[in-house]
Amino acid sequence: MSASLKPIRTGSDHAAALAELEQLWGAPAGSPEGDRLEVLTILIEAYEAQHFARNHPDPIDAILFRMNALGLKRKDLEPMIGTRGRVAEILNRRRPLSIEMIRKLHEALEIPAEVLIRQTELVQPTPLASTTSDGD
Repeated sequence: MSASLKPIRTGSDHAAALAELEQLWGAPAGSPEGDRLEVLTILIEAYEAQHFARNHPDPIDAILFRMNALGLKRKDLEPMIGTRGRVAEILNRRRPLSIEMIRKLHEALEIPAEVLIRQTELVQPTPLASTTSDGD
């Protein structure tokens, strides 16, 4: 354990801080080791927040995951999204979530709003096959 704490600026600083964190893990709160663990954790979190992008899930993937976790069916989303057809449009990525839908989903399913407001990659409908023949 090194005597002084310093900012984590490089990958090797980060690796050393993680190694020290592992040694200090479980130290009693309020002890010198516990205090060092707390400060080291703050430094590591600050470094990771700056250097490692946190990719939030796609809003539809988050909704589907939460539905699965709670054992919900599409019908259970109707109070939050609207009609059965609207639920299908949303979950099939044909229509974006509205602000009102985001509010209701956040409250009812406890999905973080920052996840729900992310841009959803919409799927373009496929054109219907031509019904004319080429002289068959």
